[in-house]
Amino acid sequence: MSRIVKARYERGVLRLLEPVQLREGEEVLVRIERLEDRRKIVEKFYGRRGLVPKELLDEFMLEAEAQ
Repeated sequence: MSRIVKARYERGVLRLLEPVQLREGEEVLVRIERLEDRRKIVEKFYGRRGLVPKELLDEFMLEAEAQ
């Protein structure tokens, strides 16, 4: 399972802002990405190839970064 979940950093701890399906004690990888940085990239490239849903652009960005 792989998905993006928003979190808030408070008092030294990342608190997830939506529920996840994890077992107690399960380890996961966490990628830190500031929303303001993501918005700048989306604004820069949105509409360059015609109108595309933001979600599709986000998916393409994640795929490109994984390579």
